[in-house]
Amino acid sequence: MANYDQPIIIKKVKKARHAHHGGAWKIAYADFVTAMMAFFLLLWLISMTTPEQKEGLADYFAPAAVSLATSGAGGVMGGNAMDNSGNQMSGSSADIVEPAPASPQSAETGTVDQQIGGPAREQGSERVASSDSEYNLKSIDTEKFHSAAASIKQAWQSLPEVTPYQDNLLIEETEEGLDIEITDQQGRPMFPEGSKYPMEQTRAAIAAIAPILQQLNAQITISGHTAAGGRYDNPRYGPWELSADRANVVRSILGEFGLGEDRIQSVQGRATDDPFFPNDPYMAANERVRITVLHAPPPVPDNLKP
Repeated sequence: MANYDQPIIIKKVKKARHAHHGGAWKIAYADFVTAMMAFFLLLWLISMTTPEQKEGLADYFAPAAVSLATSGAGGVMGGNAMDNSGNQMSGSSADIVEPAPASPQSAETGTVDQQIGGPAREQGSERVASSDSEYNLKSIDTEKFHSAAASIKQAWQSLPEVTPYQDNLLIEETEEGLDIEITDQQGRPMFPEGSKYPMEQTRAAIAAIAPILQQLNAQITISGHTAAGGRYDNPRYGPWELSADRANVVRSILGEFGLGEDRIQSVQGRATDDPFFPNDPYMAANERVRITVLHAPPPVPDNLKP
């Protein structure tokens, strides 16, 4: 018979826990990851910046520099002055001081001359002022010539008799100034064949530009040109005479409608010497009169009064 009075023994095993290590390693790892990310971000920013930006950053974080100076009374700085090449904003440029050779010592006072004065300095200032004045005058002339070219085109477009001959009238801004070409086209001549007097539409186009050219403070040259292969009934009258006469007639029309004689620098005939199309000297467009407006002012300034 089983013994039911025997006690039941339950054995419980308790597992011992390891000692607590703490979370300091997590903080150290997070700092390491953050530092690595900042490092790679810095490398990326450096690779994306330009040399000028790098120089600006270097100037911004540069420490203040102290340079010796000859002034001061021996106070806290002891005669030393702060240099301008210290802390600067990004994009600013440091002052550049070029070392100048010492002037010869004065025999009377024993001091060294550090400034250049007298006639040499005055002449240098005059040269700089003269060059600046010439540059400003040329810039003003360029603007005036550009405005004059636009005014001439507008004047031609407003004339009904000149409208069909717009292709015969060319205007171009060059380094010398302004080139105005009155050319013949196939089937649309600006001068009758062998005649020095222009067509009516040519005369109207020349008359329209005279007041505009008068407003420019410039010299004007006029040259006549002919195409090769022309026929001349008079053996004593050829391309040289015809080109010179056409240029002179154009000068006369310009003077008739307001251009002063002091604006004309030269009038010449070039015959076939300077064709508009050198590869084909027989083309009708080589038959032309060229008006060149130069940057040089007239002999008598506009503001000079008798």
